[in-house]
Amino acid sequence: MSPLSLARLLGVGIGLALVQAGAEPAKSPPAATVPLPPPAPPARPNDLVAPAPQVTPLPPERPPELAGGSDAKAVAPPKEAPSEAPKQAPKDASDQNAKEAKDAPAAQPETPLPPARPPELSGEAALALKVSAPDDTACLRRLERLGARFEAMAALGNGQCSAPRPLSVTALADGVALEPAATLSCRAAEALARWTTEVQVAARETFDDGLKSLNLGGTYVCRGQNHDTDAKLSEHSFANAIDVMGYGFAKRAGLKVTASPAGSPEAAFLDRVRASACGFFRTVLGPGSDAAHGNHLHLDLRERNAGHRLCQ
Repeated sequence: MSPLSLARLLGVGIGLALVQAGAEPAKSPPAATVPLPPPAPPARPNDLVAPAPQVTPLPPERPPELAGGSDAKAVAPPKEAPSEAPKQAPKDASDQNAKEAKDAPAAQPETPLPPARPPELSGEAALALKVSAPDDTACLRRLERLGARFEAMAALGNGQCSAPRPLSVTALADGVALEPAATLSCRAAEALARWTTEVQVAARETFDDGLKSLNLGGTYVCRGQNHDTDAKLSEHSFANAIDVMGYGFAKRAGLKVTASPAGSPEAAFLDRVRASACGFFRTVLGPGSDAAHGNHLHLDLRERNAGHRLCQ
């Protein structure tokens, strides 16, 4: 190729390069981003401004009459007293001790001992005491109206066991016999007579039969509870208790106090009369209460606190 041709080719190439350079100008580098400052916090509300510190007021100036000196003139006291007078410290330890002694509770007097037990209420002398007989006049009239048959007996006594005015009761209302005759106080006889009327109703409604007799165990017996010589005296010792062993009827066979098959008429009758006895006696024990009462119904009038009754 000739030098002329080569020069032309170079000129064409340079011209094309200039055209492309003018069509696409060189890009400038991106400007640096400056971060914005954080927003200013909101203004503090006026009601949250801390209160100005309180300045303790200075005490009032000392009055001239208290400033001392012989030339101080008497000045009338102020009309209004200060709202709160400062407390004065005790003059000395003796004043403080006197105040503490005044505030201390008064010494309690010693409880006096009870008087000594009189000799006549101790030992053999106590066993020889006689219990005054109660006035049974009203009770005897009620017992007669209930249809009971009874006779008065001489007073009974054996050591601490006693029955001042016992009765021998042989029958109750409607000729219901007591077998054997019961030795009871009038109160116990009246309770038995009233309860027996409930037993008569239960016999009619359960068996369609009449009650003819009550089969009894002990009534007046001087012994401890449950025949325990070390136990408290039983109410039998005061003719205030009855042990019912069974019931006799006009047509059907007698019924003993014992556990009967559940759901039977006999069980229903025994449960009913036992429950009704709690309305007339203070103590009602029977089969299921304990082993000592497995074959009879024990009824007594033992007094308990607040009129409490024991029905088991």
